[in-house]
This record gives sequence, structure tokens and C-alpha cells, in this order.
Amino acid sequence: MTPNYRNVHVKFKLDNVSYKYDDLMEVAYSYIKEGLPFQQELGSFLLNWLDQHDYVVVKTSGSTGKPKDLKIKKQAMVNSALATGDFFNLKPGYKVLHCLPSNFIAGKMTIVRAIILGLELDLVQPSSFPRIDYEKDYDFCAFTPMQLKNFAKDLNTIKAVIVGGGMVSSHIVDLIKDKKPAVYETYGMTETVSHIAVRKLNHLEGIQNPSDFKTLPNVSISTDDRGCLVIEAPAISDKKIVTNDLVKIHSEDSFEWLGRFDNVVNSGGIKLFPEQIERKLQGKITEDFFITSKPDDTLGEKLVLVIQSEANTIDPEIFKGLDKYEKPREIIPVAKFVETSSGKIHRKRTLDLVK
Repeated sequence: MTPNYRNVHVKFKLDNVSYKYDDLMEVAYSYIKEGLPFQQELGSFLLNWLDQHDYVVVKTSGSTGKPKDLKIKKQAMVNSALATGDFFNLKPGYKVLHCLPSNFIAGKMTIVRAIILGLELDLVQPSSFPRIDYEKDYDFCAFTPMQLKNFAKDLNTIKAVIVGGGMVSSHIVDLIKDKKPAVYETYGMTETVSHIAVRKLNHLEGIQNPSDFKTLPNVSISTDDRGCLVIEAPAISDKKIVTNDLVKIHSEDSFEWLGRFDNVVNSGGIKLFPEQIERKLQGKITEDFFITSKPDDTLGEKLVLVIQSEANTIDPEIFKGLDKYEKPREIIPVAKFVETSSGKIHRKRTLDLVK
């Protein structure tokens, strides 16, 4: 029998204390009244989770447009938690580290998984380098790419790791390739109630296409006439979810992510995918950067590299591994990038600074 969103698993613990459904309301009020900002965020979500509505309002990250509020069905969040639990074999009593902000979908889903699956959740303040108890072993944790990079040397205290919310660079992949836990990059968004697909980043023996994402159970995929991913997942959405992510579908349950449709550059008739170029440059450029385009009389669009720096000089050797058409024709320095509320680079608004 599928759990209801009003169920709290008997094995659920928060900071080593067991709570029933009615107890969580008191915890929420306590966090809001007396807690630190990250605890107040958790308290606010718990109040939403426990109210009379069958949905919660979740704000999108705003990385590709203006942030907006979405109503997400609580039962859809339960179903998402169950799918993740099945895929990663999360058992009641497993210990989970929670170091993500609770005001975005990834952090909210960490809490829901614990409540529904009966996990023991340790809450720590979100930061690029979470302060955790290194003497304690964990069964599961979700990180941002920056957290994974900073925590890579201590990964052996965690059995399974997922990472999402941004690009996982080749440098980070190198840091984790020999680490004991299995590390998975996730694909998802607010509309998909966290991730609907994952791809393994280490221990790749026997995996034929390591760049492919594999969908979770009960998820169907296709593409529209633009080549963008279309997702059907009845357990989390009544409607098809049409994305702006260009993909290559390799099987009924696997796809390769190419980049965002709205970021594609058409330079002299050649289609270029900024995210693919950025992945090749990761680890070679120490400053924050991104690839985009500017209008050009000859090419229509010319490829440019925008870098968070005072200077626009870069060693040409950095571009050595790029294909002929992937090499930027201009370098644009910006003193400080514009970021979304979730800490992602806002490409359009950053580029507007130099127009």
C-alpha cells in the first residue's frame, strides 16, 4: 500500500529524535521561533507539509528565467521519494545527511524522503563546505557540485551520494573516481519534483554509455520537434513535462543531455552547445565562467567566453582541447556575475552588464 503524505514512518528521526505526525508541528514552530535561518527554512516547510492543503508551493531556481511559484502535489512528492528509495535501496533506519537549503525542491525532498521512508536525518547548516561529524557514517547524502568538490576527500564516510543543481566538472569527476561510495549525477527540476534520472560518475566498469542518464521507475521519455526532452511520469505529474533540454535518446530509459535549447549558439550555420564546451574547459579556468554568444554581422552569432575577472587575457593553450568551431572568438571580463537566489549564474542578466 502506497504511503499517504500524512504518514510519518515509525523509524523517522530528525537529529536523532523520533517524531510522530503531531510532534512535527511543534518542531516546526520551535525552529521558526528559535532556530538559525536554515532551521527556520526547515520549519516553514514542515508547516506547509503539515497544513490542510494537498500541495506545497515551491519556487523555481530562476536560472533560465524569472523565478516562479509552482504548486506541487504532496502525494507527488511522496511518490518521488518512493522512487528514489527503490532505486537506491534506502531502508528504514538508514542515516542521511541533510546539508541543502530547505527552501528549494532538492532540500525539501531530502526531508520528505526521511519522513516517508523512515530515515534518520542529520541536519547541518548548508554551505559550500558543510561542517559535519566526520566520525559518523552515513548511508546517503545529496550535494551540490561545489559541496561534492570540497567534501571529496571525506566521501568514504558515505555509502551513496547524489549531486545536482549545476554542472559536475571533469575535475570533480577526477576527484571522486577512486572513492568508495557510488556517486550519481541527477537530472531533474522543480517541475519533476526533484530528479527523474541519474547517471553514475564513478566505478564505471561495465557501463557502456557513461554519459547517459538512466530514468527512474515509471518514467517515460521522448523528444519534441526541437529535440528537447519530454517527460511522462504519471506518479508525479498529471501532464507531460516539456523541457528546454536538448537530448539524444539512446533507449526507452536512457538519454544523453546536450544542453539548454535557449543557450544553443548558431555560428555560421554550425550549432554549438555551450554546456558541452564548458565541460571541456572545467578545471582549466580557475575563475567562474560561461560560454554564450553575441550578434555578429558575418556569422550571425559569434561564440564568446564570459569570465568573472578584471582582465580579458587567457592563455590560448586552455582552448587546445576544443574543436575548431568551439573556440571562443572573444573573451568578456565581468567583475561580478549576477546570481539567482539559489546561487546559480544568471547568464542573461550577467551578459546584460556589458552590453
